[in-house]
Amino acid sequence: MANTKSAIKAARKAVRFTLRNKALKTRLKSLNKAFNAAVAAKNGAAAKAAGMAYVSAMDRAVKSGVVHRNAAGHAKSRAAKHIFAK
Repeated sequence: MANTKSAIKAARKAVRFTLRNKALKTRLKSLNKAFNAAVAAKNGAAAKAAGMAYVSAMDRAVKSGVVHRNAAGHAKSRAAKHIFAK
């Protein structure tokens, strides 16, 4: 158990941030699954829409510090191959 006031506050914040991070990561995984399903079904319009939603969510996750920017760049690059495919 935390002994100081600052440690008690840090413990409270850790719980709050853990819940937020878990929710964001779950949402990212769901969006990625939807995107991969649309790509596998060869549905171009659905893949583009799902890809854009996934990339946007990934950018927001980087902004809040949930995902590392290089990991997001890698994911966005893989998505872009299908979003902008001719």
